[in-house]
Amino acid sequence: MPQVTAEAWVPVPPDTAFAVSQTTGAVRLRWDPFIRKQHLLGAEQPAAGVRTYTRARVGPSMVSRYVSYRPPTSVGMTMERGPWFFASFGGGWRFTPETRDGVAGTRAVWKYTWTANPSWLRPAADPIGRWLLGREIRGRIAAYAEACGDPDVLGVVQNTPPEGLR
Repeated sequence: MPQVTAEAWVPVPPDTAFAVSQTTGAVRLRWDPFIRKQHLLGAEQPAAGVRTYTRARVGPSMVSRYVSYRPPTSVGMTMERGPWFFASFGGGWRFTPETRDGVAGTRAVWKYTWTANPSWLRPAADPIGRWLLGREIRGRIAAYAEACGDPDVLGVVQNTPPEGLR
């Protein structure tokens, strides 16, 4: 099963780093370059078992389910319904306390795995998927790292949002 991984260090504690990763609505659209639209299905808050609808900026949509939700350390999701070219798709995000150059922060590691569809296409699809998804995840985690330094985004996760992001 192919996989791609990306990581970033952010100068905020794990609870804040995790909270930024789980923002929704206008706040999420402010920082996440991958999504065009995203919302929970039948729930007000994320939790294990909760489903999410996501439409990518490039068009495909997916319904996924949280298979784990462990603030502030990790979250895992699996695809329930998605684009035809994925037989399976899953992702996990981990947040670990880490000090760099005397600054306390968090190491965020995001990993995605998938199985291409149809099976006979996998020898060609897997390297293309590694390249394409790798590029997307690196861009996404870089944007996330910037969001962890954005006073407006941090204000929302710390319950002091500016007017434009309420």
